[in-house]
Amino acid sequence: MQLRYNYRVYPTPAQQEALARAFGCARVVFNDGLRIRQSAREDGRAYVSDGELSKRVITEAKRTPERAWLGEVSAVVLQQALADLNTAYRNFFASVTGKRKGRKVAPPRFRSRKDSRQAIRFTLNAGFKVLDSGRLRLPKIGDLLVRWSRALPADPTSVTIIKDAAGRYFASFVVAAPDQPLPPAGTDVGIDLGLTHFAVLSDGTKILAPKFLRRAARKLRRLQQDLSRKQRGSANRSKAVVKVARAHARVADTRRDWQHKLSMTIIRDSQAVYVEDLCVVGLGRTRLAKSVYDAGWASFVRMLEYKAARYGRTFARIDRFAPTSQTCSACGRLDGPKPLNVRSWTCPCGAAHDRDVNAAKNILAAGRAESLNACGAQVRPASVPAQRREAGIRPDAACPTRSVQGISAL
Repeated sequence: MQLRYNYRVYPTPAQQEALARAFGCARVVFNDGLRIRQSAREDGRAYVSDGELSKRVITEAKRTPERAWLGEVSAVVLQQALADLNTAYRNFFASVTGKRKGRKVAPPRFRSRKDSRQAIRFTLNAGFKVLDSGRLRLPKIGDLLVRWSRALPADPTSVTIIKDAAGRYFASFVVAAPDQPLPPAGTDVGIDLGLTHFAVLSDGTKILAPKFLRRAARKLRRLQQDLSRKQRGSANRSKAVVKVARAHARVADTRRDWQHKLSMTIIRDSQAVYVEDLCVVGLGRTRLAKSVYDAGWASFVRMLEYKAARYGRTFARIDRFAPTSQTCSACGRLDGPKPLNVRSWTCPCGAAHDRDVNAAKNILAAGRAESLNACGAQVRPASVPAQRREAGIRPDAACPTRSVQGISAL
């Protein structure tokens, strides 16, 4: 399984200049390639192949006075920028033809130097190296100081240098890590995700929603007000933008840290994990949108999925249209829809149910039924790769409220 490990890096002012130059060159190559393909389409000419595009926007462009400065950065950075463009086109074509599942993918767009996130990628061909001193050596940039929160399990195959909206620099290593099966747990769990309680387990455990964004709302409101008073284009406005970005980054880091701990606890204690396939995009269009996105259900479910694959657990999603809140988990009677303010109900069979606990029990039953084959044997889903941003979280990323209620409930 391929995993990403993220580490904070601290470039010197000279290295920041070199990184800014590399970000700009990669952006120019990407935009030049996109412009050539768009012009070919508008003129009715054939689609420009990957090899031809690389020759025109990199090899030949370096020989012109207008693009001679492309030679100041590593050629691998420029090639990877074109690789990102080719991937974006393939995803777009696969989405248009129906080969790609999920939401429709838009065609590639031009990159801007004002984008909040800038990134460049080095592969093994670039010759990057982690030195014995712990520094990261990058071609035409230098030796970067890295804060190692944990050791890499294997030699990395590529590294991506990222600058986020808060002005922080990160090194994201791609590592082929072996699976690490855990001892059998002997228990299965169904999880019902919600807003008041972030997760309700089928054994009755309720984990309160931390609501990281809501708790930081007062500080964010003050910073946004300060930003709105600054004159556009001024240095003070640029400083205010960074302050707002840092506040949002702190919220995101704290939420991610909490979700990693909770998902690992659930995977460690459960042999099989079943969750409901929620339509987060649809819920994000309702009046509960802010609370839905503050909860971060999608990222939490992705963590459960890849950690289950890595640690030898079973993970499955059940149908989002399954009436888990309307069905009695004791007798199976379908009692009909209920408004959200009804948090408990009694079935005619005499069983009294907590709405969320009952839904979690039905999710567990449905997951068990779907994971059995015709002979009744357990079917384990195929392994999945880790998502972006899986990797390490800085030890000081979380706020003082790091020990959130709910972890102890497990």
